[in-house]
Amino acid sequence: MNRQIWIIIIFLFVVMLGIAAVAEWLHNRQPESSAHSPQSSIAFGGPDWPIFRGNSAMTGVAAGAFPDKFALAWKFKTGDAIKSSPVVADGRVFVGSQDKKVYAVALADGKPLWNFATKDVIDGSPSVADGLVFVGSNDSFLYALAAASGTLKWSFETGDKIIGSVNPARAADGKRILVFGSYDNNIYALDDAGTQLWKYETGSYVNGAPAVDSGRAVAGGCDARLHIVQIADGRSPAQIDLGAYVASSAALSGGRAWLGNYEGAVFCADLTTGKILWRQQPSEAPILTSPAVFENRIVYGSDDKNLYCLDASDGKQLWKFAAAGEIQSSPVICGDKVLAGSSDGRIYLLRFADGTQVWSYEIGSPITASPAVAANHLLVAAEDGTLYAFRAK
Repeated sequence: MNRQIWIIIIFLFVVMLGIAAVAEWLHNRQPESSAHSPQSSIAFGGPDWPIFRGNSAMTGVAAGAFPDKFALAWKFKTGDAIKSSPVVADGRVFVGSQDKKVYAVALADGKPLWNFATKDVIDGSPSVADGLVFVGSNDSFLYALAAASGTLKWSFETGDKIIGSVNPARAADGKRILVFGSYDNNIYALDDAGTQLWKYETGSYVNGAPAVDSGRAVAGGCDARLHIVQIADGRSPAQIDLGAYVASSAALSGGRAWLGNYEGAVFCADLTTGKILWRQQPSEAPILTSPAVFENRIVYGSDDKNLYCLDASDGKQLWKFAAAGEIQSSPVICGDKVLAGSSDGRIYLLRFADGTQVWSYEIGSPITASPAVAANHLLVAAEDGTLYAFRAK
């Protein structure tokens, strides 16, 4: 075989190797290409969701826009049912469980990072601020843990269980104030070292997390009143009679508060005047969810198995969506869609404009915890004791 033929053979061999290498490179890059397809390139959620309902005003609104479909990315199993809503900060997901522990897992893959045991079940959602995780337990203690390691930094004892979340708001001077309620009938404010700043007494249990905006903490209670408290000194300029006890948090925006009570009534209150602006009652079933407020609309769930959307200015019903079970999971709005879980074991994704169903996913166990949305992840916890993470499909 002459030299020219050998050169041709070697050249063809090199070309074939090059083609194979390019093909392998394209194959390995395929997931990345898929990740940038028009559907899955939709970015949703900010970098963190560090508090129940996403922010101190408890509006339940996430940045960006939800995709039309989600795919399950990972699952994390705890030792008992989860009623605590997950939160996200610095690439970590934090959630409490009925197994009496609070967990930290990696947002990227759900791998466990640490857990911390309390002396009773954890119903409330954790909150994260300044590198600390704050979580209340039914053992009556509020715990402050290092977010990176789970190390206990301090604890604060109240007179009864804490089933709502801490609102790590900032005062006018920029200092951190931790505001939360307890079943000992009080709303507390602590500094970031766990020292009590003030205590405000209500007439009964405080279930939900106080919402904070413009220097005011706003919380409903089992005394059937909406309490407006100045976070600077714990004084109350107004209390509003709501007719029945309140089991959830209010949402605040533009000097107004929206919330529902146990008899199915929905209210809009002016926080400056302390007056009710409107009251609507689409049904008489209990409302255990906190409303989401966006673009002059509020969305909330009811034990009558419906998700309602009302005009925020006058309470006029715009649409409702019927699930197969009670809706006690507070909805989240993200772009042109709204998402909520149900005790029928499903999560539902609906058009914000008209309530049309876009997608659903069957978990198969009641969902009473509220979703968290951060860094292109949707986090949903269920009463099967599992934390589920979804990404765009």
